[in-house]
Amino acid sequence: MPAHLDWHAASTTAEAFARQWAENEPGGAVIGFDESGIRFWHARGVESLSTLTPFSADSVVRYASVTKHFFCAMVLQHEDAINLDDRLGQHLPELASPLADVTVGQALDMSGGLPDTRECLSLLGLSVYTETEAAPLLAFLARLRRLNFDAGHEVSYSNTGYRLVEAALERRGFAFDDFIQKDVAGPLGVTFNAPDVWNDPVEGLVPGYWHNGDRWQLSAAGLHISASGSLTGSANALTVWLQALMRGQGHFEGVLEKLQATRLLADGRPSGYSLGLRLSTLGKRSFVGHGGSHPGYKTYFLIDPESRSGFVVVSNREDTNGHKIALESLAALTGLPLPTPAAGIPDGLYVTEQGPWWLEIKGSVCTYLDADDTLYDDGDGWVSSRSASSPMRLRLEGSALVGEAGHAARRFLPVTDKQAVETFLAGTWQSTEWAEFEVRDDAVVMGVGPVRHTMPLTALGNGRYLFTLHDGPWTKRVCLHVLDDNRVELVLNRARMMEYRRRG
Repeated sequence: MPAHLDWHAASTTAEAFARQWAENEPGGAVIGFDESGIRFWHARGVESLSTLTPFSADSVVRYASVTKHFFCAMVLQHEDAINLDDRLGQHLPELASPLADVTVGQALDMSGGLPDTRECLSLLGLSVYTETEAAPLLAFLARLRRLNFDAGHEVSYSNTGYRLVEAALERRGFAFDDFIQKDVAGPLGVTFNAPDVWNDPVEGLVPGYWHNGDRWQLSAAGLHISASGSLTGSANALTVWLQALMRGQGHFEGVLEKLQATRLLADGRPSGYSLGLRLSTLGKRSFVGHGGSHPGYKTYFLIDPESRSGFVVVSNREDTNGHKIALESLAALTGLPLPTPAAGIPDGLYVTEQGPWWLEIKGSVCTYLDADDTLYDDGDGWVSSRSASSPMRLRLEGSALVGEAGHAARRFLPVTDKQAVETFLAGTWQSTEWAEFEVRDDAVVMGVGPVRHTMPLTALGNGRYLFTLHDGPWTKRVCLHVLDDNRVELVLNRARMMEYRRRG
């Protein structure tokens, strides 16, 4: 166990972050804890802009993807019904290859290449507000015939594996919320709920907010949530659960060890992402945690299993960076050095010689296929995202950026000359899901009536183009990649396989 933990320094750091939430705006709470109890908590802002009730450590929020390790604990409890080495197709026979051939473990550890359902819907032109139900979404996934990449060869974040494994367990009679109530909330004496859809009432749930540049807006989402991110609860309740995991008492014995066990890629390399947990490092020490993001809600936790201490961050505002709060609080607690943001990589757009893989550098922030990560100095000219869920390690070789993205070897070249949009792209393009868009006057035109949007194309060369799609709190940059004269694909970080064919 570390010789000294400076809880005063950690509390001071966390409080400084909490003070950034104005008293009359949406806010959040930060908790520092160990196995014996809560060492500090700071809360600021309000639960609701209607009631102006102060935010507290008991305010109920959406945990979003922090749900994932809870669900993985449920999967491990039912190894007699579903095994990590099982093919998804064994439990969901309607799935077609290659999705059916992904293993349960790969579906949960982000190495399965499964396209993210929500980003697939965005690439079909469906808004974050569009309501969807579980059964039609499963039928949609059963119609897919491509993965983002060959299973086991990369890591890229996707919620779909959790949706599919949850459906498999439900067919065996095991519901996620039943597990939460019977095996977690009940024994621990805390309140958690796992609603199926956004509009399901949850007692005490505070609204989430995002800022549109002028004013705060209430958040909403239409996607059937699934066990990838359905859980609700407070900062205090999440802390109680994490303490129980770290103690390993009763039927929680050994659960944390199984959840954080190293997962391997097909070539034997450790991936850094395990079962709903991601590895984080400070100095030469490793920690585990996970973040969650729903429109208007941000959650993060980071724990040190060695000292059985950690931090929980919850918020009902879109702009909270829970990872930064937890990591800097942990650095203050342990005295370990924070990583140094990368410098020296020229700003600009970069793209591989072939394929849809692009990135943009702005200072120390790297946007890869529209997913943002900070890059840090990794020594010997290397920079790294230090992220288990979106791993990236690169260095400059001449003007090129060379290394790995998602554990896959990549070489990115700078986009220098402004290029024209190829004239053959003009026309209407249609997917097998009957979604359509038009390329006209060097822009993508998508949608109908008052939600028909014209989005200018930026050429990257060799049949790659970027356009920007605005959808409520989200802004997405999509890559249009030409496959041949009559076939293109739309690509986002979590969905890289949505094809359209020329109509007519």
